[in-house]
Amino acid sequence: MTESSFFDLRTTLNLLERKGELTHVTGEVDWDVELGVVTREVMRRNGPALLFENIKGYHHSGARCTRLAASILGSFRRIALVLGFEEDTPYNTMVEYVLEHNAKLIPPVMVDSGAVQEHVLTGNQINLYDFPVPRWHHLDGGRYIGTMGCVVTKDPDTKRVNVGIYRSMIVDECRMAALLGGTQGWGLIFAKYKERGEPMPVAFVFGWDPIMEFIAGTPVPPEICEYDVMGGYRGAPAPLIKCKTVDLEVPASAEIVIEGSVSPDPATYAMEGPFGEYSGYVADVPAKRPVIQVSAITHRNDPIFRGTLEGALPGTCGENSYLTSIQRAAIARRIMRNAGISGVLQTYVHPITKGTSIVVQIKKQYEGQPKQIAAALWGDRSSMYQNKIVIVVDEDIDPSDYEAVDWAINYRIDPGSDDLVIFRGIVGSALDPGSPPENRLVAELGAGIWNRLLIDATKTWRFPRRAEWNNQKFPPVSTNRPADIERVKSKWSSYRFTNWKTEF
Repeated sequence: MTESSFFDLRTTLNLLERKGELTHVTGEVDWDVELGVVTREVMRRNGPALLFENIKGYHHSGARCTRLAASILGSFRRIALVLGFEEDTPYNTMVEYVLEHNAKLIPPVMVDSGAVQEHVLTGNQINLYDFPVPRWHHLDGGRYIGTMGCVVTKDPDTKRVNVGIYRSMIVDECRMAALLGGTQGWGLIFAKYKERGEPMPVAFVFGWDPIMEFIAGTPVPPEICEYDVMGGYRGAPAPLIKCKTVDLEVPASAEIVIEGSVSPDPATYAMEGPFGEYSGYVADVPAKRPVIQVSAITHRNDPIFRGTLEGALPGTCGENSYLTSIQRAAIARRIMRNAGISGVLQTYVHPITKGTSIVVQIKKQYEGQPKQIAAALWGDRSSMYQNKIVIVVDEDIDPSDYEAVDWAINYRIDPGSDDLVIFRGIVGSALDPGSPPENRLVAELGAGIWNRLLIDATKTWRFPRRAEWNNQKFPPVSTNRPADIERVKSKWSSYRFTNWKTEF
């Protein structure tokens, strides 16, 4: 396994097609709700990535953009391919790879020209409705253009560039309203522009190397630029090009870039929301929010729009769920290593939780170890939207197996003891529908408030050793002895089971 050369979106789609992980949707699909429903139903069937090629109102002569790509990162198989592995690569191998490569930094390089500026639209040429932006859910307040677009901003003091993924909705032909959280990367930068009374330059990038989406969709330390991390993953500098109307740099081979600025003046704000969020719920109410005033749109010849269906629901997790699973498992492992906590064997994030819960498998070395793990995770900035529930299990429990974890929770904890620890009133997600509304008032609180939970599902060391338990502190598990299994295996065919045939 070596670092791959840089992809663009089209190279990625070709790779997925060769591996049987892409389908072309050639029948007409309406951008209004139907496209989102199709995407959800393909996800429900563990289907491939989708390239919509016949979107209602956008498949005619002269259409600026006719195609939309979705679900590229919607399975561990496809993430493995994008990382440069074979599709059957184990989860833990990818987590270790990501943990290593998140720390490999290669700064980007500027280039003079790029395919993303084959077409440059300004003034009256700007029309966001030229692109097949879906209304993904029937409860959405509008057409959400920012679902898998990478948002580029720059700190006015340090000049450090931030690249994140933040939701945004079309207001009209040249404006987008966005949920601009004050604790997010671009929110911290926006606060500085607000103090200056100046608009914040911004660029939305749609359709480039999906590793950029993989990185931008998860927390990176504030002093590090995501473009540098991108270089480390691909083993070469990311080729960037100057924007046409704002002082920002964007990938030269992207499909589409929307340039603009965000005014700090509340009089310019517009209604945004509701939106089917990552939790699978429509978790907030419409409100007046900051607006991106578009100053230019640049794009490739025959561009491909990039979007994703948000909302993790049982049986239908999307690409944000899968990329979050691997990245947040790796980030948690990094936090614990930096804290000097030994004995951590695996970290696993079930995609359905998107990192709201994490399971940590340990070789237990002392009784307070699970509490130390929770304290380290909860004290790290990256846990703003993750690790609400931390579950710690022993080495005999597979953290990826819900049944095994549930068994440990049922038979290795005492609910009346400190096996359950609640940490109240700590910073957390403002989009969690399980939190009381008063804990989600970002305008008043500055961030969401969470009550967090540790479930110590490890075997306690507080019990006395007992001779009946082979001098151990916890009773033995009633598994079959290897010798007994071998005896049954040797006689398997002699049992002559009726109406059932299987090999041992």
